[in-house]
Amino acid sequence: MTGAASSLPSTAATTEGAAETTSIASAAPTWRLLHDDALSRLEAWVAPDDEQEQLRLTYLAHLRAHPDAVSKAGPPAHLTGSVIVLDESGESALLTLHRRARQWFQFGGHFEPGDESVWHAATREAREESGIADVTALPEIVQLDRHVLVGDFGRCREHLDIRFAAVTPRSAAAAVSTESIDVRWWPVDALPEGTRAELGPLVRAAARVIRG
Repeated sequence: MTGAASSLPSTAATTEGAAETTSIASAAPTWRLLHDDALSRLEAWVAPDDEQEQLRLTYLAHLRAHPDAVSKAGPPAHLTGSVIVLDESGESALLTLHRRARQWFQFGGHFEPGDESVWHAATREAREESGIADVTALPEIVQLDRHVLVGDFGRCREHLDIRFAAVTPRSAAAAVSTESIDVRWWPVDALPEGTRAELGPLVRAAARVIRG
């Protein structure tokens, strides 16, 4: 799911889009809650560098322009949440081989109507995709990443991902979900080929937050 940032796609109305807008309207209170939570967290977050600050401002502008930006049924470019899971030593990362993208990623995905916050959504995704029932994201955002999707993702074209970190022992029993082909621990200094440019900075950002 890596890719260079591009201009946000047009959200011109279509028949499909009209149906999705109706769906969003029916769940409006939930999406407003998540939308407001995302705004609040991003407004309060102190970005660690200029690149992350520019992304923070981009996310905020997108949220203000699109009340449904936290919904998969909203604009083709929408917010998502994810978690990079490290072991207690910080030397290994638990990753999933995504079934659609056929690439190794941290755990994450779209927000759902039952999610109470961006953080809750990221934690839910980590639990569902890792099979570890008690893995819990730390509350602080560790990184923002905006990427164009590569693969069979339907109308989704771009994810504006809000990333968290979690720590779990290597002894935790992980399981493969229906969205994955495999779930496996990887040494952080030997991440899968093709992922290091994206996951390396994420692992380092997570380690800084975990160390406090």
